[in-house]
Amino acid sequence: MTHKTDARTPVLASRRQFVLGTAAFMACAALPLPAFAATTEAAQQIADHFSGVKTMTGEFVQFGPRGEQTGGKFFIERPGKLRFNYEKPSPMRVISDGKNVVIGNSKLKTWDIYPLSKTPLSLLLADRIDLGNKLVRDVKQEADLTTIVLGDRTIFGDSTITLMFDPKSFELRQWTITDVQKKDTSVMIFNVQSGVQFDPSVFEIPYAEVHGQKRGG
Repeated sequence: MTHKTDARTPVLASRRQFVLGTAAFMACAALPLPAFAATTEAAQQIADHFSGVKTMTGEFVQFGPRGEQTGGKFFIERPGKLRFNYEKPSPMRVISDGKNVVIGNSKLKTWDIYPLSKTPLSLLLADRIDLGNKLVRDVKQEADLTTIVLGDRTIFGDSTITLMFDPKSFELRQWTITDVQKKDTSVMIFNVQSGVQFDPSVFEIPYAEVHGQKRGG
């Protein structure tokens, strides 16, 4: 049995909100079909540029649904790999090795594990973000921001992830996961470096600890 983090632990958002956040369907009916198709085509160019960045690292600030805020450093390697190291006093770590996502609490020595394919992070970490696969829930183009809402009900319920890009540089600025109660957990990134080589250990999941915890629970 997987242990759960004490609700009093001062983290930005619950683990389920961060990894498995679900959302009410975000309809795109406000846009006429031809206009939406044209907007989606422009958004695909941005998504292609972003998914063409195979490795990236930088700093992040995360905002939770109750106004919580924390920061740390992130690492991404496509396809499917991610690591979030939270600044102290947060005891949290998030690691994806391409198959599973684990969220660890070093203070309580607990882990939660989820299949990556069942989380919205699978879209963020995909080798290519294909907006023609009925993933697009909404697209908004503004002078200083392009917002793309993605979701796939057949893969992980009705979860969505909102990606926000600079329309000129095509750089990712922020992503937001919205849960079923319409509560948002947002991650803003900055000081980003791309084309970085990582040691494989960065994305290693300590499965012995994860499974040992289950046997002990």
